[in-house]
Amino acid sequence: MIQVRGLTKKFEDFTALNQISCTIPHGCVYGMVGSNGAGKSTFLRLVAGVYRPDAGQVEMDGEPVFENPAVKAQIAYVPDDLFFLGGASMDRMARLYEAAYPDFNRNRYQYLTENFGLDPRKPVHNFSKGMKRQAAIVLALSAHPRYLFFDETFDGLDPVMRNLVKALICEDVLERQATAIITSHSLRELEDLCDQLALLHQGGLVLESDVQRLKTSLFKVQVAFRQDYNETLFAGIELLHYSKRGSVANLIVRGQQEETVAKISALQPVLLDVLPLTLEEVFTYQMEALGYYFDPSGYGFVEGKEGKHEEKLV
Repeated sequence: MIQVRGLTKKFEDFTALNQISCTIPHGCVYGMVGSNGAGKSTFLRLVAGVYRPDAGQVEMDGEPVFENPAVKAQIAYVPDDLFFLGGASMDRMARLYEAAYPDFNRNRYQYLTENFGLDPRKPVHNFSKGMKRQAAIVLALSAHPRYLFFDETFDGLDPVMRNLVKALICEDVLERQATAIITSHSLRELEDLCDQLALLHQGGLVLESDVQRLKTSLFKVQVAFRQDYNETLFAGIELLHYSKRGSVANLIVRGQQEETVAKISALQPVLLDVLPLTLEEVFTYQMEALGYYFDPSGYGFVEGKEGKHEEKLV
């Protein structure tokens, strides 16, 4: 189990993470998403023991991570910015991993290398971008670590390879009770993979929830009334987003679905539909509620403004 308490990391001109706390259990795929510069990569480097935190602590099974070789021998970290020894082949990198990881499995390494179609004797610097990432993933999985950390895991991978990587990660989590932390900008990639999801924004943890609860606690409502109305009609309902076109309004609501439907039904609408949200929509509307959204009129991103708006036909 990974326990993070009050984790803070500062650099010269900004605070990358500020008082992050979370608990990640064994046998879990933990997805982390966020706006650009939210602190996802910094979080992984801290949890992997690459960075020393300025405040707070990271523990794995009750042991601190930073400068703890015994704990780090159970961590495989694939960063967004990959690193290989100069001129090294995969076989040479495998020998390095074998020296660092006591549970490195040579048979699995050979099996995965063949399945990914990689030449283990060829210098890695001659690989394509996607092949380099495949090589890093093969080496990490072959180490048989207890903890797997992937930063932008699927970047550069084609759809077939993405599905293969997902299957391999799930296999390790299910069969060995490994714990995986995955960051990605693609919510669609995480939707069918992760057990839990965390949303970072400006160095803070905005929300943390299991995926199913997250998708059911936020939902879309389409509603219409015969009389004219505006957003004030829905007082007492927590709206993350409100837009209106003609007589039909679209609401993004956070709360209990049955309770919300009962409140709106009492207003006697002529149309009332409840629609599920994808994780991508959940992320978009959560960020909009924080004032981080795209303003089409200004062709740019806006921060610090109210995310609700009303559209009207002229």
